Amino acid sequence: MDGHDHDHHHDHDHHLSMCFCDVIRLLWSLLLPCVYLSLVLSLLLGLLVLGVRAWLQGRRGARGAPDGHPPTVAFFHPYCNGGGGGERVLWCALRALQNRYPGVAFAVYTGDQGVSGEQILELARQRFNITLPRPITFVFLHHRALVEAGSYPHFTLLGQSLGSIFLVCTVASYVHYPTVSTDMLSVVRDRNPRFNNADYISANPVLSAVKVLYYCMFALLYGLAGSCSHLVMVNSTWTLGHILALWRAPDRTSIVYPPCDVRSFLDLPLEEEEQQQEEEEEGWEELGQEVGSVEGRGGSGDRKCHSIVSVGQFRPEKDHQLQIRAFRKLLERKEGEGPGGRESLKLVLIGGCRNQDDEDRVLMLRGLCAELGVADRVEFRLNVPYEELQRELVSATIGLHTMWNEHFGIGVVECMAAGTIILAHRSGGPLLDIVVPYHGAQTGFLADSDDSYATAMETILALPAAERLEMRRNARLSVDRFSDREFESCFLSATEPLMARLQP
Repeated sequence: MDGHDHDHHHDHDHHLSMCFCDVIRLLWSLLLPCVYLSLVLSLLLGLLVLGVRAWLQGRRGARGAPDGHPPTVAFFHPYCNGGGGGERVLWCALRALQNRYPGVAFAVYTGDQGVSGEQILELARQRFNITLPRPITFVFLHHRALVEAGSYPHFTLLGQSLGSIFLVCTVASYVHYPTVSTDMLSVVRDRNPRFNNADYISANPVLSAVKVLYYCMFALLYGLAGSCSHLVMVNSTWTLGHILALWRAPDRTSIVYPPCDVRSFLDLPLEEEEQQQEEEEEGWEELGQEVGSVEGRGGSGDRKCHSIVSVGQFRPEKDHQLQIRAFRKLLERKEGEGPGGRESLKLVLIGGCRNQDDEDRVLMLRGLCAELGVADRVEFRLNVPYEELQRELVSATIGLHTMWNEHFGIGVVECMAAGTIILAHRSGGPLLDIVVPYHGAQTGFLADSDDSYATAMETILALPAAERLEMRRNARLSVDRFSDREFESCFLSATEPLMARLQP
């Protein structure tokens, strides 16, 4: 009996092994057909895009502008009611074009719901201090979910791009951030886990290979679509490199730095504040004695608090977690230093929440602060008006930025114009365009890890007042090239050939 059972189990195991091998062979035999099918579908999709483009161009050529009506320039911006850098570009571009072309009508296609056009314009005034010279038309689209990442747990880039077809033309493009980039390809190829490369994909070589193939095919389609633009503007040297590599239209592509409201900060004096700083440093010992006689926070110690301010929407790529972890390391190094230690420092996170995902992210960040024991030294300021943003930046000692490969960095520029010592990520726009020497002099600091950020903050706080003042002056002088005035001049110059076609 036992021998019979043993043979039976052996046959059963052998049968399962054979089945598993058959499945593997079947999957392997389907791999090449799937790859060929993907390539064919991508080709068909590309032909479809070209066909739709040719059809639309034919209709535009036959239709022209209606008699008796002014020509219309439309902006497609699904989140025009947001508070980020892309929205500031939109309103500054509209203001510049309205002032330059009074005979042209303007419209904005947006997916924002539950607000009126007047409310959107009022929010733009509050957040960006921008008022348009005359009314514009808002066209409210009802299917914004088609371009939201949450609607596509997988194949997100492709889903969002196809969804945008149903929401929307000599075409001019201002690329604030490329949808896909060679850096994204390298992250997946090297199997590095990031916010846009889930752990279960980066840990699996097969899934990573499939995602690389998907990204390559999408990059091909993205380049094909982008190359159809009659005019291309990009916001930084970093973006320029990626768009030239993907869209391959160097004769139609130029850098137009985004508008940063630096003028409202540049008139604020720096010398008086630094003189007060020197006086406080001279009396630091006496101040410490006073604080030592007071329990907890309060009293004279509050006047010596160093504020570290971060400005940026609460999106995953902004990496607020890195800011909180680095701040914790700084506090650990400052522990036990008396009035100049832990209680003299606070981290202020200022940013906008676009949707429920962003609000949930803020809750997660608050939980991280509690977990790391820094909740009492971290403040969150959400969707603040422009005047409050100004006050926070002007009173800050350090401006903090942690996004890897930030396409530009409007928040970085604003921090420098406000007179903070900027500490930004060693990549993207901050590295290539913003935190660069001014006439050979240093304008800020760069870092790329928890420890390097903590060390840089410690260095900034230890700088003598005179050195800090000199760096702040150089930073302010260097960012004047990113002002609203410079943006309007470059934007109007770049769009002049297209706008000339609308003139009678």
